[in-house]
Order: sequence, then structure tokens, then C-alpha cells
Amino acid sequence: MQNFVGVGVFRGRVIGPVRHMPAALAEPPVGEKLESSTTPEAAAATIKDAGATVKAQLLERAARAEGAGKEVLEATALMATDPMLIKAAIKLVKTGTSTERAIWEAGESVAETLIKLGGMMAERSHDVLDVKSRIIAVLRGVPAPEIPDSAEPFILVAEDLAPADTATLDPEKVIALVTAGGGPQSHTAIIARALGLPAVVAAAGVSGLVDGGQVFVDGSSGVVSTEPGESEQEAVALWQKQASLLSVFDGSGQLADGTLLPLLANVGGAKDALEAAAANAQGVGLLRTEFCFLGNTTEPSHDDQVAAYKGVFDAFPGQKVVVRTLDAGADKPLPFLTDATEPNPALGVRGYRTDTTTPGVLARQLAAIADAAAQSQTVVWVMAPMISTPAEAADFAAMCQAVDLHTPGVMVEVPSAALTARHLLDHVEFASLGTNDLTQYTMAADRQLGPLATLNDPWQPAVLALIQATVEGAIAQARHSGSLAVEDSQPKPVGVCGESAADPALAVVLAGLGVTSLSMTPRALPAVSAVLRTVTLPQARQLAYRAVAASSAAEARELVRAGLPALAELGL
Repeated sequence: MQNFVGVGVFRGRVIGPVRHMPAALAEPPVGEKLESSTTPEAAAATIKDAGATVKAQLLERAARAEGAGKEVLEATALMATDPMLIKAAIKLVKTGTSTERAIWEAGESVAETLIKLGGMMAERSHDVLDVKSRIIAVLRGVPAPEIPDSAEPFILVAEDLAPADTATLDPEKVIALVTAGGGPQSHTAIIARALGLPAVVAAAGVSGLVDGGQVFVDGSSGVVSTEPGESEQEAVALWQKQASLLSVFDGSGQLADGTLLPLLANVGGAKDALEAAAANAQGVGLLRTEFCFLGNTTEPSHDDQVAAYKGVFDAFPGQKVVVRTLDAGADKPLPFLTDATEPNPALGVRGYRTDTTTPGVLARQLAAIADAAAQSQTVVWVMAPMISTPAEAADFAAMCQAVDLHTPGVMVEVPSAALTARHLLDHVEFASLGTNDLTQYTMAADRQLGPLATLNDPWQPAVLALIQATVEGAIAQARHSGSLAVEDSQPKPVGVCGESAADPALAVVLAGLGVTSLSMTPRALPAVSAVLRTVTLPQARQLAYRAVAASSAAEARELVRAGLPALAELGL
């Protein structure tokens, strides 16, 4: 038996045959020239047409997808006709380079530029390399490399997976994901959680696994083992038995002592919202409004936006839906809103900041959200991403009040917001911790890079300390404003809507740190609820303090897991 250890990103234990992603398309010969019968103008038109074909193919797949998968496909489709890529290729064909070679060199150059920028822009390099291959496949008249087909369920192994591939996985065929690269917050990890697939990323060496060979995958521990034996088979059988206990959430998030902790869902559209409601989510803690914008070359109309938001609101009458305004920029560029030439887009004009360069889009979106809210029975809260200062929070709150949205809030994604939460909350009614970005910015670690996976871990004590600082900021704001002097009053809510909320052990820590709600993929609701019900609030606080005081993410995780015997009992 040979063991490979990576980062487990979604629970589950399975045994199955390995199937590798097919090899990438062969590189066009260096120096390959246009045929003498083809003019540069005709070659340029061919490249544009091929890019448009790939875009149409991806948008067609997006129309059949949902949730996070739909968003990923729409974002990748935009890259297929991205001016930076297409113009670079056309410039090369005008010097006599063949169309295939031009796209290859342009794609490699653009991807290298994005990788050097780091952060979420490095994440976009995967999209560029993916569409590069797809465009070349169209030019050659051959299929692009796709996830292998098989008569039996299999474990998909790859160096890394393109976002467009992970977005259309069939969980009936692909029973687990294993990649040598990537990180715990990569596209592969996010899609695995959304589909409920056991997954391990950043597992060095797995590319050498024998195709067709049987392996054991433990998505909780991050272990991949060849030649599974009786103990691994027993572990799978035990997991299957335990999994049946983790299939349903009763709609009431609470601790063992009755302390209430609402468990909400992250959604990306009406279909997601209906599934979340069917899973008994207690509302929506994050509505990603990008679903209404991605794939469009122009801003959606007011009526289109109202209809899209109302479709989500109507799934949760009488319950809370927290709307995140458009989080464009960096890894989610939009042609009518963002600047693709920014030297460092991950630290550039994204989220709320786009209102400084393209004023009006945010105000029109807020007006559409307000109209949709007025036509529904939902309790609508609205928050802005990438808020860094109290002045920005005040400006956003004023914009909300102007359209009669009376519960404005902010995303806490950058350290400055966590450290000044007390002042931010002077202007808004709540805060929501986006732990994916908060981890990335705190640790200065690109969430897509496998070698940095140990840094890009929400268990990092520095990240937990910033979460604690945000909650303490809310308490300090309440004391300063005098609201705590009023009987039965509470500090303003501080929730978590990042992927960390879907980790049952980390959910206990978040509860102990004082967060007031957790929002996650609906598939995680039963497991998180089950573990929370095994601890009292004092016990959760004790575990949280141990985690914050730890010297590393690994130590924090080990200390907390040691104090939660229910994890082993439930196979988590």
C-alpha cells in the first residue's frame, strides 16, 4: 500500500478505480507559419470565430448547470473572447504565425502575466489555459480534452482541473476528486463541496497513480491509499452507515444547551434557493448576485434584475435573505465594469470599489433589489463586498437608505475591516465574514496554489484572531453606542458565509468565537448541525480559545478535533 497525503476538502470515504484526465492537446510546432493561401486578415477572423464558438459552447453548458458550476462556466465563457487574449493572438498572426500557434503563445503569455500578478488573478490563469486548449481544438476540428467516460463510477485524478470541467461533473459517475495541485478554496474544492463529492487536493504524487487501479480516498483526512484492504473497506462501510445519519437537517441550528445558531445557505440563483429551502436552510446568508451579470456584455436591465432576485426571495417567504451586491473584478471580470489592464486586480478595483470608477451600476442594482424586496415577503438584508474603511461603510449605508433598504451590512474580507469592525458597525447593521478572501489576504497566499495550501487554511490562528476581533468590535460598538444598556439588547450580528462554515469542527470554533449565524452549501447543513448539537456554548468557547492560542493551523485543528469525539462517531 502507498499513501498520498493532501488536503481533504469534503468529507466521505470511497474505494474505486482511478481514471486520469486525458492528456492536454499537443503543442503546435514552434515557429509554425500561416499557409501561403491564408491572409492575416482571414486568420484573424478565424481566431475570433473560434473564440466565439468556444464561448457559445460554454454558455450552452452553463444553461444546463446550476449554482457555483453555472457561475464558473459563465466566467470561463467570457475569457474565450477576452480582448487581451484575442488581440494578442491576432497580433501574432499578422506577423505570419499560424492560428494555432498564435493562440497557444497568446494564451501562455496571458496566463503567465496573471500568475505573476498573484492572488485571484493567478486563479484566472486556469481559465485562460482552458479556453486556449478549447480554441485550438475548434481550429483543429477535434474535441477538447474532457472528463473521461466510463461504464462504472470512478475516482477522477488530475494534476489540476479546469473550472469548466469541475463545473459539469456528474456525481453519479465521478465518486471522488483527487488533484496534485489546487488548494482548499480552489474551484475544484468549491465544486466538490457543492456536489457533495469526497475530495482531496494538493496531494503530491497522485499523477503517477495507475489508471484503473483501485484506491481508497478519505475526504476528511486528505489521505489517498493504493491497494485498499479490509480496514479501508470497513472504513467505507462505516461511513456509508454514518452518512445516512447526516442526510437531513431539521431546520433548527442550535447547540446542546439550546443556544440558537441559525444555519443558512449560500446560493447563486433561484434554482439554488429552492434546493436550499428543500434542505431546510433557515434562510440565505449569501446570495451571489454575479449570476445575474456573468455572461453578459452589458448591464442587465432593471426588470431582469428584479425578476432574478425575486425568484430567490420567493423561496424564503418570511425568512432572511442576505444579498451581496455585485462582486465584480479580479477573478470575476465584467467587460462593462472592470479594467482588464490593472497591474494587480486582486488588490484593485473590485466589489464595492467599482462604484468609484463606474458610478451608477451599484445604485441601479440596489434599486432593483429594493423593488424585488417590495414585491416579496422576504426579510432582505444587503451587504457590500470589499469594504475596507468606515467611510466606505457609511457611503454604502447611505446608498441603501436612498432606496429604502434599511438593513445594510458589510463583508469582512480584508484585515482592515476586521480590525476596525467597531467603527464600521457605527454605520451598518451587520457584518458577514467572507473567510475565503479573509484567509487569502491575511496569509498573502493565493488560494489556487497547491504549494500554499497549508497557508491558505481558515484554521490559521491569525485568521481566527481576526474573526474574534470582528465579534469583539461588534460588542465594543454596542457598548459605545449604549445599546447594551437596554434590556435584552444584543450587539449587531456578525455571521460567516465563507467555506469555513461548512467544516463541522470549525463551525464549533466559530460558534465559540461568538458569530451569530453560519451560511454554507446546503449539503453541509446536516453534518454541521449534528456536531453543533454535541457541545454547549461554554464548551465551544473553550475550544475556540484553544484554537486561537495555537501556534499553527494544524495544531488548532488537532486541539479542536481532540475535544469533539462526535466527529469520529459520525465519521467526520
